[in-house]
This record gives sequence, structure tokens and C-alpha cells, in this order.
Amino acid sequence: MKTDDFDYTLPPELIAQTPVEPRDRSRLMVLNRKDGSISHCKFFEIVDYLPEGDVLVFNDSRVIPARLKGQRKGSGGRVEILLLRRVNSSLWEALVKPGRRLRTGSAVEISLDSSETFTAEIMEVREGGIRLIKFSDEELLLKSGEVPLPPYIHTPLADSDRYQTVYARVDGSAAAPTAGLHFTHELLEKIERKGIEFLFVTLHVGLDTFRPVTEEDPREHVIYREYGVVSSDVVAALTEAKRQHRRVIAVGTTTVRVLEQAALTGKSPELETFEGWVDLFILPGHRFRMVDTLVTNFHLPRSTLLMLVTAFGGKELIAEAYREAIARQYRFYSFGDAMLIT
Repeated sequence: MKTDDFDYTLPPELIAQTPVEPRDRSRLMVLNRKDGSISHCKFFEIVDYLPEGDVLVFNDSRVIPARLKGQRKGSGGRVEILLLRRVNSSLWEALVKPGRRLRTGSAVEISLDSSETFTAEIMEVREGGIRLIKFSDEELLLKSGEVPLPPYIHTPLADSDRYQTVYARVDGSAAAPTAGLHFTHELLEKIERKGIEFLFVTLHVGLDTFRPVTEEDPREHVIYREYGVVSSDVVAALTEAKRQHRRVIAVGTTTVRVLEQAALTGKSPELETFEGWVDLFILPGHRFRMVDTLVTNFHLPRSTLLMLVTAFGGKELIAEAYREAIARQYRFYSFGDAMLIT
């Protein structure tokens, strides 16, 4: 297995710069792993593929205003900080620009307005360019930032809530769990009326959403840890669903990772309550213990997300789906279209 196996060429015009309105009018490609068939519809028609008794599992993490802009203390040079993970109430792991000039001991001043200013101090430089940063005022920190958009989106977003799922409720992500962006309140109500069970887990999306795999062998890639929670109520509901042979449908790769991590932590085949760091890197050959069906977007080449989807759907089917998506001019990445892998 090589990282090149997960590469493809995407015409730049297929990278979605703005979301479809309404959310559920995006396109949906449906892949059937049993017979290898591929079909096409609109996302709101996903309800037709969900029989009564299915269990939909969502990631309820909410994107925080993680992009901060300030000035380096002393020189006045412009600095941008992207929060990745809270370590405690005042310490965060973050990425910074320009990184080479911001060493341990450097300080950045950030102003909320002309009267309120706080400081970010670089406490440690960690592997992968990550900085451990101490902020002087946590309250101002959470007021001063902007919701970050992925680097491949260049069009400003008129409404920052459009980069949140409608069910997001637990602050902590540096990027949205984008498979869930297609759901509207109305669509969720329609699905629930059909007898579909809803469950919510949490995985705060971090660095690997932005970072491609650079190693020739993807097994040498070290995935960035993300904090996840699978509650006892969710464990009980999933255990019962599995006992009754009902499908567990993960909405997004983040949901897959936290569920599979929890399954590996428990005494297989039992699922156990989980709260902690998720560092599971899913590659082809992984045996999925919890997830039967997957809702996901179209992912960047050479990314850990595409590798996970390939592990779930199979190399030939996923490669064919991506070729067909490009030929049919599907919209790609965060604000793009979706696929349902059954």
C-alpha cells in the first residue's frame, strides 16, 4: 500500500466555494457495496434509503471561532493563530503564521476592540509545527476569533452558521464535520417520523483535516489526536441495535473514527463508554466493528479521510465513484456533494 494509491486529479472548478441552498438540495451519490452499483439523487432523497429501525449516528461537535489575528509584541508583525485543541482553560495547541519567527517565549497581542486586549504566549514548539500557547484571557479569546474555513475555500461566507451542522452543540472543533452539513431540521424531522433512531457522539475535528499524508507509505503517517466522547446512553442504544441486527449509519468519517475507537477499547464485540483521545488511523484492511453504512463527502487526494472511505467502500468502488463524480461534475470537499455507502 502506497500513499499514491489514494491520489487523483481534481479540476479546480469542482472545489465548492459556497454551499448549496437549501442544505439538502446538494447531490447524493449512492454506492452499493454488494453489487457495485452507483446511482444518483438529491440529498433530501436519502430518506428513501433509510428503512425503519436504522440508527443514524451524528457528530455533534461545534466549530469554535478558532482563527485569531494579532500582532507580534515588539515588532508589530501580523500573526494568525489557528486553535486546534484546548489543553486546559488557558492552554491551547495551535498553528501559527508565520511559524518560523514565533519561537518559545514569543508573545502576540490580540485586540477584541480598542479597549480590550489580551496576550498569547508561545510556551512550547511541538512536532509538526504545532505551538502550545497560553492565553491571558479565555473569555476574550472565545469572543475575538473567527470561524475558520478550509484553505481551499476562497469565497467569504456570508453566514458563519452555514459552516455548522444544524445539530451542533458541543464547542471544540477547528473544522466542521462536513457530512452533516447537508441535513436540515425539516429533513431530520422527516427521517425521524419514518422510525429512524438518532444518536449523538462527539469528536472535535483537528489538524488532520488540513494535513495531507506526505509519507510514501501511509502506515508511517502519525495521525493527530482528537478528543471524543461516546456516552453510556449511546453505548446502550447501539448495543441493542446490533443485537437486533439494525443498521448503524455513521454520518461522517469523524463519527466512524470515534465509534470504531470505542469498539476497539471495549471487550470486542462489546462497545464500551468512551471519553478520551482518538488516534485511530483507519486504512484498508481495517475490520469495521460498529459501522454498517456511511454518509460522507468527497475528500482531498492523499488524505486520511479518503483512506478511511476506501477502507470502508473498497478500492475499486471508491475509485470508480470518484471518476464518475468528476465526470458528472459533482461538487467536492466541505461545501460539496455527498455519498451514501451502503
